[in-house]
Amino acid sequence: MTRIPLLSLRIGDVAPLGPKHVPSGIVKSAVDGPLTLSETGFSGDRQGDTVRHGGPGKAVHHYPLDHYPEWRRDFGALPQFASPGAFGENISALGLTEDTVAIGDVFALGTAVVEVSQGRQPCWKLNARFDRSDMARQVQATGRTGWYYRVLTPGVVTPEDDLTLVERRSPGWTLKRIWRAFYVDTLNRTELAGIAALDRLAEGWRTHATRRLESNRVEDWSKRLDGAQ
Repeated sequence: MTRIPLLSLRIGDVAPLGPKHVPSGIVKSAVDGPLTLSETGFSGDRQGDTVRHGGPGKAVHHYPLDHYPEWRRDFGALPQFASPGAFGENISALGLTEDTVAIGDVFALGTAVVEVSQGRQPCWKLNARFDRSDMARQVQATGRTGWYYRVLTPGVVTPEDDLTLVERRSPGWTLKRIWRAFYVDTLNRTELAGIAALDRLAEGWRTHATRRLESNRVEDWSKRLDGAQ
């Protein structure tokens, strides 16, 4: 049984982001007390775009603190990398990364139970967050994306709690494997068919794989990664 201590538990309200003042909840602050975790996320946590962010399939965002030294190596000591929270994560921890975490991994978190539902698909709001026009593309290219949990059992979470692995429902389907199929080996039909049939993966991602299989082409990522031009 794997037990991973939380290093930071974070929520945020909606605030203007970047030069266009786009409403966003990406800036989150650490809390020092318990939070209720429902099927749609932590109490007090908000999203500026509720179509693309939040909701039952993306209730909790986890970003590995393991990646921060790699970002500092790549881009220097940006102030965002000084502490957890740079990527809008709700929870920060060491010891879990996309290399080993798989779709359908179930964790106890406080009195709640959560399940890995999908990787993060980076968007242009990361560019505004870091004041770098290529940040979303860098996150996608490196595979340092983080991931989301769905909530199987609502409960209460404190900053002192652990993530405790209780079940692995599809351990072969790591987040890194799915990332590679979507963004590197993009027309591997065997992998895409496996993703489309992966019932613990968020429905939107399964549909994404199905559409690519049917069209036999890779979709245009520019609007998502670069924003409206």
